[in-house]
Amino acid sequence: MKLTYRPYELELKHRFTIAKFSRTSTPIVLLKIEHEGFTGYGEASMVPYMGENNQTAIDFLSRVNVNNFAYPFNFDSILAYLDSIAPGQPAIKAAIDIALHDLDGKLQGKPCWELFGSNPALMPVTSFTIGIDTPEVIREKIKGADECRIIKVKLGRDSDKELINTIRSITDKPLFVDANQGWTDLQQSLDMTYWLHEQGVLLIEQPMLKTDPDSNAWLTERSPIPIIADEAVQRLDDVAKAKGVYHGINIKLMKSAGIYEAQRMIAKARELDLKVMIGCMSETSCATLAAAALAPQCDWADLDGPFLTSNNPFAKPEFTKGKWVLNNDAGLGLKLA
Repeated sequence: MKLTYRPYELELKHRFTIAKFSRTSTPIVLLKIEHEGFTGYGEASMVPYMGENNQTAIDFLSRVNVNNFAYPFNFDSILAYLDSIAPGQPAIKAAIDIALHDLDGKLQGKPCWELFGSNPALMPVTSFTIGIDTPEVIREKIKGADECRIIKVKLGRDSDKELINTIRSITDKPLFVDANQGWTDLQQSLDMTYWLHEQGVLLIEQPMLKTDPDSNAWLTERSPIPIIADEAVQRLDDVAKAKGVYHGINIKLMKSAGIYEAQRMIAKARELDLKVMIGCMSETSCATLAAAALAPQCDWADLDGPFLTSNNPFAKPEFTKGKWVLNNDAGLGLKLA
């Protein structure tokens, strides 16, 4: 078994601004694992505020012994091994996990979605994310969202209502909202949920600090819109903490250390009667297809990486009626550009 990788800078079509951060590109690592004539592809998308970068990824990979990936893969043991190398660093662990699942599917001659028991007919529509910006730029960004049936809006600043009003002057598509921990005042936040409900908003992600479960729980209890944990839930052990604090959770492969743990998080959320969204960072078609393999098991999807980036090294997956289309190709179904 052979592991190779290369750093890559994924460029965004527009500057991407959320409540507390702004960027124009995202460092990623593209990874390959080869075995018996087959190649599995993986990806680590390392948004700066999560603490990973190319150097931390390379340092981690230098400590990985591929002899621990004996086939047939025991993903529980593999994840435990990766976690034993270093704490945290879920994105580079996700890259390895994704590549191994792509490889596993190819070795078995089955698509990844089938390996996970997903039903392609249940694929949810995916949203198109609009970062915080001026009204002029917002209007330009909306033009790129024609294929998508839901708009996701980043909020968390004093301009929240202006941003929503700008979008509503252009489109009446349903909206998701993500405040990225940007709200601070409880009563103002509650008032905002009712106003957003009137504007056709379907859910709100992480309105208040992830370290303040009491305030999030207070808002969840009173909000007319589902409140979804994002930054507050990263890996499996975090899911139970969301019960009674949020209506649901947002799972991202770059936080969960890959597909294997993400599916376990979905199962745990269902056990706790929590709704599930599957989301993404700035990602190529590789990580998008990995998450799409689990998307039919979720209530909502926010997998818009190929729409927001300008130098995706892979072909854009098939997208029809606002949904990613899962094909029957073995593995992820990833194609080179």
